[in-house]
Amino acid sequence: MSGRFQTPRGTEDILPEEQPYWRAIHDAAEEVTRLFGYERLDTPTFEDAALFEKGTGDTTDIVEKEMYSFQDQGGEALSLIPEATPAICRAYLEHGLASRPQPVRLFTIARMFRYNRPQLGRLRQFNQFDCEVLGSGTALVDAELIELHWRFYEQLGLQDLEIRLGSIDDIEARRAYLERLREYYLPLRDQLSEDSQRRLDRNPLRLLDSNDPRDQELREGAPTMIDDLSTEAAEHFEGVKDGLTAAGVPFVVDPLLVRGLDYYNRTVWEIVPKGDGRQQSSIGAGGRYDGLIETIGGKPTPASGFATGLERVIIEMKRQELPLGDAGAPDAFVVHAGAEGGRAAVRA
Repeated sequence: MSGRFQTPRGTEDILPEEQPYWRAIHDAAEEVTRLFGYERLDTPTFEDAALFEKGTGDTTDIVEKEMYSFQDQGGEALSLIPEATPAICRAYLEHGLASRPQPVRLFTIARMFRYNRPQLGRLRQFNQFDCEVLGSGTALVDAELIELHWRFYEQLGLQDLEIRLGSIDDIEARRAYLERLREYYLPLRDQLSEDSQRRLDRNPLRLLDSNDPRDQELREGAPTMIDDLSTEAAEHFEGVKDGLTAAGVPFVVDPLLVRGLDYYNRTVWEIVPKGDGRQQSSIGAGGRYDGLIETIGGKPTPASGFATGLERVIIEMKRQELPLGDAGAPDAFVVHAGAEGGRAAVRA
């Protein structure tokens, strides 16, 4: 073993030459949230572990195998936050934000922690830009969030991106679809990954979000939900599409799009680089989650939001060779020689 310490696996130092990318991202996030009227809220780096077990969902990869959880000296079970949404919902309840005029528009930029296999754009400590609207169930709020998400990338100068839009109906209404999905996969069970075989009985919707090549191949023949939505969800989806069209925001409908978190209902979306032979890894995603606040102990409260992985955004900024603004070099720099010159330089 070397005598020199190194960064823990799955973490990175942000060196001086990388800082201009982070300044550009923070500036763009601050600007678009200001224009859309969002307020910043920062939560602790760790939370009660049960917040994510209940809120994020016990069939998700995050809860099953990715959380950094520990028991402190007082015996309290805590977790480093793997995602911001449950923490923001907890703060919304704890600080009585429901008593404010609704909806409440919030954003944060924070570090997250997930134990996963490190690879390009996937770290164990990473940064997210997260926006949430709590207290409104309208389709126009979803369209607003998607537009804000899109304008953030525009503010950075990113091009060749694509919004993939879908709907996964309401939780109660999609029970019949889940049964059809289960019936499709049951004869194929032995061809699925081990994780998907285990999830088939508990939550077959999660199979559509698997990154395993075996599951992705079988996904292509799966029944879709988007053409068989409940009346309310179908009207909501049309409202989202109409709102985006009116705002001039381009999108494509993906009938098999789902998200990897159990709490989503109705609208879901992700933003990916347009395909040109590269792996289409999402650089941001979101959706509606009308049941989450009730799940963690609040009253039924409609809500919607998104998160953007900032390391992935920087990868895309570098790939597109985006010019970065002047970091603010000084107008003049005083150079001196000798002690007397040094005293004169200080006075200058």
